[in-house]
Amino acid sequence: MNGVVLAGTRSGVGKTVATLCVIHALETSGISVQPAKAGPDFIDPSHHEHVAGQGSRTLDRWLQGADGLRRNYYRGNGDLCVVEGVMGLYDGDASSTAMVAKALDLPVVLVVDASAGMESVAATALGFERYASTTGRDIDVAGVIAQRAHGGRHESGIREALPEGITYYGRIPPREELAIPDRHLGLQMGDESPLPQEVLEHAGDHLRIDALMDVARAPPPPARMPDRSSTDERIAVARDGAFRFYYPATIERLRARADVCPFAPIEGDDLPDCDGVYLPGGYPELHAAALADSPAIEQVAEQAADGLPVFGECGGLIALSETLTTDDETYEMAGVLPAHVRMHDRYQALDHVELRARTDTHTATAGETIRGHEFHYSSADVDSDARFAFDVERGDGIDDGRDGLMEYDTLGTYCHVHPESGAFDAFVDRL
Repeated sequence: MNGVVLAGTRSGVGKTVATLCVIHALETSGISVQPAKAGPDFIDPSHHEHVAGQGSRTLDRWLQGADGLRRNYYRGNGDLCVVEGVMGLYDGDASSTAMVAKALDLPVVLVVDASAGMESVAATALGFERYASTTGRDIDVAGVIAQRAHGGRHESGIREALPEGITYYGRIPPREELAIPDRHLGLQMGDESPLPQEVLEHAGDHLRIDALMDVARAPPPPARMPDRSSTDERIAVARDGAFRFYYPATIERLRARADVCPFAPIEGDDLPDCDGVYLPGGYPELHAAALADSPAIEQVAEQAADGLPVFGECGGLIALSETLTTDDETYEMAGVLPAHVRMHDRYQALDHVELRARTDTHTATAGETIRGHEFHYSSADVDSDARFAFDVERGDGIDDGRDGLMEYDTLGTYCHVHPESGAFDAFVDRL
């Protein structure tokens, strides 16, 4: 599968909108697109999925390593992979867009804000291309998409200024409808605020899709991941508005090893008959009242007390806690883990994470390190005698450099892990 990376010159330049316009234009042309996202994002991929009709692959050097990143890419399905970058092309010490492009040997097309420039767009693109070579990075900056660019003289001024070797791949017109509302964890999800079809179609008319297809190429093949046997275990996975932050690769890995039983706690579902429970992250704070009244959450609490293995990440950690306070209103949660969680107006942690296991636990053996990421607007007050599974070697964790609250056979972390870490294989093996 050939691919191309759409990278920004900085955060906020309009990468997501440009990516959605490219995906829609390709799909309209009869080209099946596999979307992907550089970095550990759950929100931008939801917009990719809404337009492309299939889940977006997560590509992150820190979470997956170079081979794991390539394996995740090659599990995709389509005629062309369109990878949206994270922040600016070179930004990020753990996994920048440049690192992802280099690991996959894919060409980079820069999304440049042209709202107040013409020749300066060319200068910016040339600077990014020259920076790659002068810093020893083997990155192919192939050209630009001009974001918020008018037609006529504005467009021709950009095209004519581009030096040889930097190709013009089209423009995204400046339209108010080409904007996605945001909230505290980022943009609203793809099914909440999709871009209008007619607006995507109009933008697609100004993109050079054939040229993008021509520059795309395939990454080198990855090393194979060791095979793991399937089991007869049944894992209940929460999937609804409160629990919606999970990687497609996580569900794929769980399904390869066990029988996955989805359930929707905030919609009144009961907890399925199962051997273990996975509660992913999401927006529990937006559905706190429904979680407080959820039969499934009460059943998770009862069965956790009886020894059922339960693993919750971020939003899952919150749901497993004693209480959740949001806007000065407090809601009862499952009460499995000894923590009281409060939402804040500013984020409390945002980073790639490395954890070292203090003891054998759901996702790692004692002394083993696993990698993930954290991004949350909540904090947790924990009991003084609370037990923790991990020391945090990078990141913040739950409390005082520790993550992984443990109670019964339940584990709750602020850290989101990718299946390439082996964490979900370890969880299945524990059941």
